[in-house]
Amino acid sequence: MAERRRQSLKSQRQDKKRHAHNVRIKTALKKTLKELQASIAGKKIEEAKKHLKNAIVQLAKAAKKDIIHKNTAARKISRLNKKVAKLAVSLP
Repeated sequence: MAERRRQSLKSQRQDKKRHAHNVRIKTALKKTLKELQASIAGKKIEEAKKHLKNAIVQLAKAAKKDIIHKNTAARKISRLNKKVAKLAVSLP
C-alpha cells in the first residue's frame, strides 16, 4: 500500500514539472505568434518573415513533443504562411 502512495506522489511531482515545462513552451509560442500578427498588421514584410520562421520552428517543436497536436501546428503554419504571402504580394 505504501508503495502505491509513493508512486502516486512521484507521479504528481513529475506531472507538475511537465506542466510547468509545457506552459513555458506554450507561452513563448503565443508571444511569437502575437509578434508575428503585429508585424503583419503593421505591414512590415521583413519583420513578418523573420517572425514567421521563428513561429514555424516553435510550432513544429511543440507538435513533435506533443505539447500541441500535429494537425493544429500544421494548420497554424499553413494559415500564417498564407497571411505573410498575401502581405508580400499586396505591397510593392
